[in-house]
Amino acid sequence: MTVTVGLGCAQLGNLYRAMTDETAAAIVDAAWLTGVRYFDTAPHYGLGLSERRLGEALRDRPRDEYVLSTKVGRLLAENPAYAGERDTAGFDVPATLVRHRDYSRDGVLRSLESSMTRLGVDRIDIAFVHDAEDYVEEALAGAIPALVELRDQGVLRGIGLGMNFDKVLAEFVRRSDVDTVMVAGRYTLLEQPALDELLPLCEERGVRVMAAGVFNSGILATPTPGTTYNYEQAPAALVERAQRIAEVCGRFGVDLPTAAIAMPARHPAVEAVVLGASSVRQVESNAARAATEVPSALWEALAAEGLLR
Repeated sequence: MTVTVGLGCAQLGNLYRAMTDETAAAIVDAAWLTGVRYFDTAPHYGLGLSERRLGEALRDRPRDEYVLSTKVGRLLAENPAYAGERDTAGFDVPATLVRHRDYSRDGVLRSLESSMTRLGVDRIDIAFVHDAEDYVEEALAGAIPALVELRDQGVLRGIGLGMNFDKVLAEFVRRSDVDTVMVAGRYTLLEQPALDELLPLCEERGVRVMAAGVFNSGILATPTPGTTYNYEQAPAALVERAQRIAEVCGRFGVDLPTAAIAMPARHPAVEAVVLGASSVRQVESNAARAATEVPSALWEALAAEGLLR
């Protein structure tokens, strides 16, 4: 089974470390050459830098040939106290702007208008409400109805939610009319809590799922398991579990990252696996892994050993 891959563009916003504009453009170009036609970004990523770089890299591509998503929930404003500081949210950029959480109707409209300006486009295809786990009622009262209205007017092709919390995503799916969700890190080779409620609910309601964070922020990103999980030092028990998974994968001639990309795509509700990249080489290796056939016997072996649900 070939995996449909989207490019997650947090790295274009200098996630953890800076990259040049040339590298950012080369990453998007490489993704396009491998067949990627879905690109996801957000104002949060590098205080708008990801959106600006992605828009520039896609500027000469036919607009009808790709799907573009961004997110709402964080408005960017000038930082009046800026005195040379760097951003403290994980992006290596100057803190010339500040983020304000805003899940109101007005905030959504302002956010989308600003995003389109940074991207240099006249439309967004999919708008996700971003990281609203602590703002459920505000988003249900403001952001979601505003996005529904834009979708009904034909301004947006789809609306949804993106976060790391599968149970909160399930609550939104139950309580609102969304088309898609982006679940990060909760349906991976290492852990599958999204199977409890979210994925069955999405399958029942026809809500498309984008699986992101499939490497659990690093532990599954290399053939030998890493030590980063959920952006922190991984507990020893999880590293040991990842090592056991890698050993089983090795018996079938499959490396850990290849299995990590392939596993989420097996679920019928999952439409695409969204992968980030900090270099052209990563884009190309992700594409090669996504195109690799993984034997079904691998999943059976992992389940038999209690390593996969």
